[in-house]
Amino acid sequence: MDCSVCSAFPAMLRPPRNTICGSCHDGAKRLMNLIDHLQHDKAIASNNNVSSQLGHSCKTLANASKWVTELKEREEELEQKIDFLGEFVAAFRHRIHTDIQLKAGSAASPPVSAHRALLATRSEIFKNLLESDGCKAAPVEAITVPEMSHEELESLLEFLYGGNVAEERLEKHVYSLSLAADKYEIGYLQNFCERYMVRSLNCGNALDVVEVADVCSLGALKETAMDFIVKNMEEIVFSSRFDAFAIKNPHLSVQITRASLMDAKK
Repeated sequence: MDCSVCSAFPAMLRPPRNTICGSCHDGAKRLMNLIDHLQHDKAIASNNNVSSQLGHSCKTLANASKWVTELKEREEELEQKIDFLGEFVAAFRHRIHTDIQLKAGSAASPPVSAHRALLATRSEIFKNLLESDGCKAAPVEAITVPEMSHEELESLLEFLYGGNVAEERLEKHVYSLSLAADKYEIGYLQNFCERYMVRSLNCGNALDVVEVADVCSLGALKETAMDFIVKNMEEIVFSSRFDAFAIKNPHLSVQITRASLMDAKK
């Protein structure tokens, strides 16, 4: 059957032959259903009246095209906003009017200059550290982040200022960044690290991921990592990494063993 959508010569078609094939029909229905679903979720998230939102549901492909165009315009607005907010990164890189220094755990590493106001807005823990509580004066010159190396600390600040970390740095420091996000209550960084760990999960890092997920109480990530370990049990358990992992995390070793036995029963 000639299709008026995907045919090579749609302009030559005339009624009643102006029909569409099954693939185009199914694709159009899925597109409209997806848009309706996204609009429904948006209405719930913004606490709007769902029934009034559904009155504007996507009934035709023309409406779908309009919705996609509006989505593209919002994307361009967000890109402009990101560029505008990116000036914070320049302030960090060029040390413009910095008023506090952060020191890594190593005494030999140089301090990193930052801005009190930004640290306080990004983390409630940093905010408390930078304020006086009546008994203890607020730090005048520096605060110490003892659990991080100099490069890890720079990666943390890079994210706090710009909302992102270079891929090579993220690959190297994702576990320490996740632990810092948990300690300093930086939810957006925690979600950022969690998405990366799920995306990069493999036999070489699954044990590290499940360990970090356990420490940070990331239930969904831990379950994903455990399922992956069970599915690749032989390769992971007989690796050189597993011996040290089992000594350090006996409770996780027990959980992995039990999960493997339950999976074998299935």
